[in-house]
Amino acid sequence: MSAIAAPADRRFRRHHVKPARRRRQWRAWVRPVLQYSAIAALLAFGLYRGGAVAAHAHVLQIDRIAVSGNVRLSKGEVLNMLGSLRGESLLFTDLDAWRKRLQASPWVREAALRRSLPSTVDVVIVERQPMGIGRINGEMYLVDEHGVIIDQYGPQYADLDLPIVDGLTMSDGGSLTDEARAEFAARVIASLRPKPQIARRLSQIDVADLRNALVILSGDAAVVQLGDDQFLPRLQSYLDLAPTLRQRIPDIDYVDMRFDERVYVRPAGKPVRAIEQKR
Repeated sequence: MSAIAAPADRRFRRHHVKPARRRRQWRAWVRPVLQYSAIAALLAFGLYRGGAVAAHAHVLQIDRIAVSGNVRLSKGEVLNMLGSLRGESLLFTDLDAWRKRLQASPWVREAALRRSLPSTVDVVIVERQPMGIGRINGEMYLVDEHGVIIDQYGPQYADLDLPIVDGLTMSDGGSLTDEARAEFAARVIASLRPKPQIARRLSQIDVADLRNALVILSGDAAVVQLGDDQFLPRLQSYLDLAPTLRQRIPDIDYVDMRFDERVYVRPAGKPVRAIEQKR
């Protein structure tokens, strides 16, 4: 009887299975992960320590603040507003926060702070420009073209040749200025600049009525009504006509220049008179 060769059943060939291969595959990806994690931790620690060292390095501490652009504000006043900026880290101090602190001053319109290695902060100031002396609730204040109150007017500003501006407050009598009225006054003032000889004579402006600017010139008690445009031509026309008007009406209360062909004049204590303008 011949022997029958049975096909080999691979399920029972356990001696060919190598279970150690999976263990080696697991180790193959775990080891690089651990290595990279350790390297990343070392780098992070190095950056942290480097930042801490840089923050406390004497060479990178602010010891000089250079101020420019200030005119009315003294350098000492600017440095006082910056407080403890000197001594902080040049690299890590929040310059935007210091800029906002400077701009809290009414005199400061814009401020820019820049780092300059190794230990300097450059400060550039743009100051507000007063356009007039606002009369508000019986007090005098320097105001800019947007109605921002800069400072109370006093002897320290006697060098400023500015007109007095009335009518800046809201109709309810509040203490805050109205931006539209301030901008109206600024527009009147700016329109006269091409004629310095007229601009220098501007003494008072009343902008309570946004449709009609009232002005008083130095050396002339008459109130001149100019409307809401053509300020310089109308004021020039009044100055050309003033000698003739004074001959007819010595004591004038106001003159209305808003109309092209006629000038309306009110003598003090008398009814309004209309006078034809010559062309």
